[in-house]
Parts: sequence; structure tokens; C-alpha cells
Amino acid sequence: MEIGTADYAHFLPAEHRERCTEPRSDWWDWRGRRVHLLRSAPSDAPVRLLGVHGAGGRAAALWPAISAVAGELAEIVVPDLPLFGDTVEPDPTGVRYSTWIEMLADLVLAESGDRRPLVLFGASMGGLLAYQTAARTRLAAAVVATCLLDPSDPEAMRSAARIGALGAHARALLAPLARVAGRARLPLSWVDDLGSMSRDPRLSRLCARDRKGGATRVPIAFLSDFAHFEHTRPEQFDAAPLTLAHPAEDGWTPPANSIRFLERVAAPARLVLLEGCGHFPIEEPGLGQLRSTARRVLREAT
Repeated sequence: MEIGTADYAHFLPAEHRERCTEPRSDWWDWRGRRVHLLRSAPSDAPVRLLGVHGAGGRAAALWPAISAVAGELAEIVVPDLPLFGDTVEPDPTGVRYSTWIEMLADLVLAESGDRRPLVLFGASMGGLLAYQTAARTRLAAAVVATCLLDPSDPEAMRSAARIGALGAHARALLAPLARVAGRARLPLSWVDDLGSMSRDPRLSRLCARDRKGGATRVPIAFLSDFAHFEHTRPEQFDAAPLTLAHPAEDGWTPPANSIRFLERVAAPARLVLLEGCGHFPIEEPGLGQLRSTARRVLREAT
């Protein structure tokens, strides 16, 4: 059975579920790919919001929460990153983490004719993607991230991996493997602890069985590229104010890992801990705090 936005929206508290808007599908041709985008209806909202999902996610998974959070304050677009969602990828074995960075940067540039301020919102692994996109393009008015998973931090990688010891030594382990079998694809569930996606096991199971989300297979070279990617050092990041709105009860990527990164950021930085929320923030009062935080950032961006 096809899994869509309604399946993910089901897990939001009723008050927020009622705020969800219906997205429309759009397509963007990029380097031989048909990139699928979810968009809100065109509006005179004062700000644009680009949502970025992480590994195991997709635009349909992020859409309900981001539309409930931003509402009428922003015109929203959320792309399906290559390998995930409905984006048509001609060479799945050739996708790398850097492919995601390049695509997001080019999407920001492609839509830069719209002069309204742009806020980047990254969830899970998408947090650092949003951060790096802001650093590369310098076109964002602000960045909001629910997680800042730094692959150069062994403790952060230990937490995120399905087998902690392997995550802590990911760089050393993946480099030689990628050289001989980089195009081989592994189920994401083999490397990520998808069972910790949410405090609600039903939502974790939905993410894990979504064949366009958590059930996707990723190339070994993609994992190696992520582990070795040289992100902009936080001490050099001055592209935009950065807000970390981290789930306080995140059993997959504990807040301390992201906070270590945030404390080194040169740009104005703000920390909000979302009370009662797991990695996929759907619980109250944290989801309401995420809504308040995001709306504050959107207003400041204008």
C-alpha cells in the first residue's frame, strides 16, 4: 500500500493535524533527474520556507509537521532528496551525500528570483544539510534544525548507528569498503537505528516500512561520503542565524551531540529543547514549542 502525507499526519496531535495543509506536487529537472517537490499553494506569505528531510525520511513524512508549524506565515517547498520519495534517480548506485548538498544549493539558487526571505528548516540529518546549504549559498535569512549530526564527532556517530561501535569508527571502516564495493546498496535499516525514529513505535514502524523512506537502500559510497564530508566548520559559519530546536527525549541522536556542535557556531545561535519529543517530534508540549520557535524565526526573517 502506498504511504503518503495522511499516514504521517495521523500521528500528530489533533490540534496540529487540523493545521496541516494539502501539498501540491511539482517537478524540477536537475542534472538528468526529475526531482519531486511538495509545495504549498502560491501565496502572499512574507517568507519562503525550504524543508529538508533526512535519511529515512521523505517530503511526505516531513510535510504534515512543517505545514502545521509554518502555516500561513510561509510559502513552503520540500524536495524529495535523490534515493527517497518520488524523485526519479537514473543512477541510484551513484548517489553520494555531496549530491544532496549540490542539489539543495542549486534549488536555492534556482528559486532565488523570489526576493522574499528564505528560511531553511532541516529535520534529523536534514539539519546539517540545511546548515551546509546556507553556508554554500549564503542566501538564507535563517536556519532551523532539529538535529546537527556531525560525522566528524565519533560520539555523535556512535549514537546514530544501529551498532554503536561501528558508528564510532565509521570513517576508518567505510573508506576501504567504499573503494571496492562503493556502488553496492545496503538497506538503511542495517546502518541506522530506525526503531528509535519515534517514541511511538507505530510511527517508527511506518518509517521503517515506507519503501520510499526508511525501507530505501543506500550505496556504501554514500555512507562513506557522509562520514568523510568536510562540512563548514562551525567556528567559520556566519551565513545565517541558527536555531537548534532539538527533541529533548531523542533516544536516537541525544541533544548533547548537537549542542556540542551548536556551541561552536560563530553565527547567532539559539537552543530550544522540545519537551517530551522523540527524534521525530510529534508529542506535546514539544511540538507546540517547535511551532512557536519556527514562527518566531519566520517573523524575524521578515
